[in-house]
Amino acid sequence: MLEKFLSLWEQTGLYGFFGDLSATISGGFPLGIGQFIMLLICLALLYLGIAKKFEPLLLVPIAFGGILANIPFAGLVDAGTATTPPGLLHVLYQMGIANTLFPLLIFMGVGAMTDFSPVIANPKTFLLGAAAQFGIFGTLLGALWLGDLFPFAQFSMKEAASIGIIGGADGPTSIYLTTRLAPDLLAAVAVAAYSYMALVPIIQPPIMRALTTQKERQIKMRQLRDVSQKERILFPLTVLLLCVLFFPSATPLIGALMFGNLLRESGVTDRLSDTLQNALINTITIFLGLAVGSKMIASSFLVPKTLFILVLGVIAFSLGTASGVLMAKLMNVFCKEKINPLIGSAGVSAIPMAARVSNKLGQQADPSNYLLMHAMGPNVAGSIGSAVAAGILLTLCG
Repeated sequence: MLEKFLSLWEQTGLYGFFGDLSATISGGFPLGIGQFIMLLICLALLYLGIAKKFEPLLLVPIAFGGILANIPFAGLVDAGTATTPPGLLHVLYQMGIANTLFPLLIFMGVGAMTDFSPVIANPKTFLLGAAAQFGIFGTLLGALWLGDLFPFAQFSMKEAASIGIIGGADGPTSIYLTTRLAPDLLAAVAVAAYSYMALVPIIQPPIMRALTTQKERQIKMRQLRDVSQKERILFPLTVLLLCVLFFPSATPLIGALMFGNLLRESGVTDRLSDTLQNALINTITIFLGLAVGSKMIASSFLVPKTLFILVLGVIAFSLGTASGVLMAKLMNVFCKEKINPLIGSAGVSAIPMAARVSNKLGQQADPSNYLLMHAMGPNVAGSIGSAVAAGILLTLCG
């Protein structure tokens, strides 16, 4: 009888967390205590998502998936054997993350929800969206250089590329590229990407103010012209064609984004567009978040590299913001019609929060200055730019 009670005790969560210290992770750290720490981290992420509303639609499922993944003996991330079925989180991961299906479906939904009229009406803002991607490549080089300073934080080219993509401030793109190049970093990259997207109103304004003068922030831009339905229909087809010609490796992301947008703009597929914008993207978001959370296991998350990823993510985001602002200032040297440099920061692609931040700072400088629609140009251009950057990194590192 005593043996049975002992066996029951050894199957409890308390024993899994604190009773068995023989199982260890990196550095000899006890696995059970590591899992307990991960539970606390995931609870903190839940607090940020629910109480502080930091990207709750994905941060809440990711955090809850992380909790499930770190429950001792639950087997939710197990691959299964001949006699036992695989765990739920493992099935979700294999079903939609390992084959990159979920990020692509999310991109379709994003395309169906995105109005590209601002960038069509003012094509110059494409340059701002492109410039903001400098943060991706700058951070890639920084991650490689970091390994020379800290041997315990050495990153391969594929890992550095996965970290750099955080600077695009595009969650699905970050998940897609990291899954292809460095799946072991998926949880850290995804958490960093979505956390910093939520922190746009905190991270960006100091950089924007430091790089612009009061006079520049007061620049008013003329109202955008109306964009015809024909232009809106031709736009996704044109972008896809250019992608096929110059960046074929970006076609999965660009193709999904433009297909969703075509359904939106065609005027004859409202039911399909509505499904993408609501039912499908909501369903996939749940599965995507739980599947990403399944990678937040203690053995792969509680390592020195994770801390460096979080730091590099902030650097990537800051570089992208600064690059967009500086590009706008450079364009003003050559363009007769001036651009408010604040809208350059919206090129980081955090739609529409980055555009709202640009508009807010513009109104602080001049209450009659409305920059929202102008900022949406580089904002939506940034989503295309981050997808193209991901395609380039796949070509370089794949």
